[in-house]
Amino acid sequence: MMTNFGEMTLNEFCSVLSSEKPTPGGGSASGVALSQAGALACMVANLTIGKDRYSSGWEAAEIALIVGNKAVEMGNLLADEDAAGYDAVVAAFRMPKGTEDEREDRKSTILNASINAAKPPLKIAELSLELLRALPLLASLGNSNAITDVGVSALLSSAACKGGLFNAEINIVGMKNQIAEEMHNSILSMREECSKISREVMHLVHDSLSD
Repeated sequence: MMTNFGEMTLNEFCSVLSSEKPTPGGGSASGVALSQAGALACMVANLTIGKDRYSSGWEAAEIALIVGNKAVEMGNLLADEDAAGYDAVVAAFRMPKGTEDEREDRKSTILNASINAAKPPLKIAELSLELLRALPLLASLGNSNAITDVGVSALLSSAACKGGLFNAEINIVGMKNQIAEEMHNSILSMREECSKISREVMHLVHDSLSD
């Protein structure tokens, strides 16, 4: 049965995160960061929609609200899946290896568990990037009183994305197969786009504050 991090208080989650246990770790923290990033984006969207002064930003806010709500819902769930995925890898490494058959079975199980463990943090990165893509227009056209909240949402999204990519990548290091190669190429592409969009939002926030 998976742990439900979304049902924990902030103090409870920090407590389990800081313990000597390997899970939750950076992947789960990235999922939680994604949820927080989504919540902030939703807040700014809700402060924009219906305000006549920001009518030009309503469409951008509606998009951010949809993506933000998905991030809120999925971030904590993916945090749970990330921890479960890593636990499966640990269990695979503990399999017996006394005979040739046991060693082959263990090797195959480790490979499959590692690939599966890379999927939740990769999904965290994908959703974080999807949220980031909605933020430049929200920063440009949304409620200007909350533009720093868009900035923090972008910072959290970027951290969640890059954290997810780190944790996906470590599970496929050294693998020589098509699945791992496709994952690696996706990781490189997403990391570059994440940095580009995050910088764009930071410039928009800084420019607004300097006006």
